[in-house]
Amino acid sequence: MQGSLMVDVAGTWLTAEDRQLLRQPQVGGLIIFARNIEHPRQVRELSAAIRAVRPDLLLAVDQEGGRVQRLRQGFVRLPAMRALADNPNAEYLAEQCGWLMATEVLAVGLDLSFAPVLDLDYQRSAVVGSRAFEGDPERAALLAGAFIRGMNSAGMAATGKHFPGHGWAEADSHVAIPTDERSLDEIRANDLLPFARLSKQLAAVMPAHVIYPQVDAQPAGFSRRWLQEILRGELQFDGVIFSDDLSMAGAHVVGDAASRIEAALSAGCDMGLVCNDRAAAELALSAVQRLKVQPSPRIARMRGQGFAHTDYRQDPRWLSALMALKDAQLID
Repeated sequence: MQGSLMVDVAGTWLTAEDRQLLRQPQVGGLIIFARNIEHPRQVRELSAAIRAVRPDLLLAVDQEGGRVQRLRQGFVRLPAMRALADNPNAEYLAEQCGWLMATEVLAVGLDLSFAPVLDLDYQRSAVVGSRAFEGDPERAALLAGAFIRGMNSAGMAATGKHFPGHGWAEADSHVAIPTDERSLDEIRANDLLPFARLSKQLAAVMPAHVIYPQVDAQPAGFSRRWLQEILRGELQFDGVIFSDDLSMAGAHVVGDAASRIEAALSAGCDMGLVCNDRAAAELALSAVQRLKVQPSPRIARMRGQGFAHTDYRQDPRWLSALMALKDAQLID
């Protein structure tokens, strides 16, 4: 059973220190960033090296499309989700894009991309912006559902983010602590709708480091009200809950890295991410060890089920999906 902590590494290959960290049973996953990537073959080799240390580790990446796309050299440069939504054939293209993304990620030995974004684009949040499909919740849910179908048919489980919605809050949770002053009724009628519509198709959800003061004083990712009462209870969601990166400024409101991982897991997260700060990751690891946290069996559902081979570019569906996006002038 996988541990409750997802970490990262600094380079394109594992150091002895990295291997020592990954051997800890409380570590259940690793997320890769642009700094870890040179080209597809190197990513496959890195994935294999990680699995040689721990075959059960969950390997993740942010490969949304548009500006949030870690795999670039040697991979299809996917469009932003808003560009898909603007096309008259948007639903079909969203499914093709989801399949294409998932296929390329799985083919280099990774399990999942944290996608799709279910935030609504209110033209307020620069950090969301074109990452969102739409400002209209029904249409956002429709297109995200098509993207998820594509992911699933390639063998990848989907993660909806950032629950219950980051689109209204103007501050960027990477560098600040955003707030959304709206009522629960307003959020429920709009931002929650894609999560509610897709609750059975989503294998995982990632909550926002946003405070909704009319609902709870804590950011959503540390809030039992949001995660237990609303997500698990009201929406009847039974998938994995991943924290967003606990090193982000939006998470600092609850204290140091040990306090953050404890608060996230206590609120209902199944796995906490601690990225870009090895000292913080080690503090979080010590906290999980001290607390004797029991790993969630849900996490195993996120393992990739797709391409074990690397010649996916000869697959007729890959060629078809690529041509569909090219014909729509969404990619070069």
